[in-house]
Amino acid sequence: MIAFSRRQLIRRAAAFGTLAIVGGGLVSPAFAVPNLGGLTAEQIDKVKAVNNYFNSIDTLEGKFIQTGPDGSMAEGYFVLDRPGKMRFRYAPPTKMDIISDGKTVAIDDKVARDQTLVFLSDTPLRFLLDKNIDLTKEAVVKSVSMEDDLLTVVLEDPGTFASGKLTLIFDGRTVELRQWTVTDAQGLDTTVAVYDLKSGVATKPEWFKINFSLYK
Repeated sequence: MIAFSRRQLIRRAAAFGTLAIVGGGLVSPAFAVPNLGGLTAEQIDKVKAVNNYFNSIDTLEGKFIQTGPDGSMAEGYFVLDRPGKMRFRYAPPTKMDIISDGKTVAIDDKVARDQTLVFLSDTPLRFLLDKNIDLTKEAVVKSVSMEDDLLTVVLEDPGTFASGKLTLIFDGRTVELRQWTVTDAQGLDTTVAVYDLKSGVATKPEWFKINFSLYK
């Protein structure tokens, strides 16, 4: 039996949680046909408000806390530069970066000296980074609800997370993003909560540059 230290367990949990967020149980792309028939006019208006919120953002930075299916946690700093670009830098003891250059997402595990590459279009992150986001066209909106001043939108899309789902939670008043949860085909949740958000910040191109020759 191999025994892992607490630091190793945290790093491994962060890695598995990151793969869940980015990969979400990938299958061959087969994008779902949107179905809004089960939503009220008010719910559709809420979805349109979410679209408007995302499409009003050029750049966004903040802090995040990631919680894995086993309750383990990792945290760090992130920056988005829409369309397509993103970087998540994990705080110690997790030595990991996630970078999207607009087409490809790289998961860089600095301890394992391993880099996983996936297409952005095949990940749930595309719902946050597309140039023109319209959730009424991109996925099946399963539910829209308001509770405790929070707006929750649940999406399904066989092209990115198989039989799983993506749950987006926003501030009910400002429609500012608060967290998202990827639920995999086994019903396991990986959640990323974001806070201290700032929009309109300046970014640098090198933040989103992937070294495709890394660890080769």
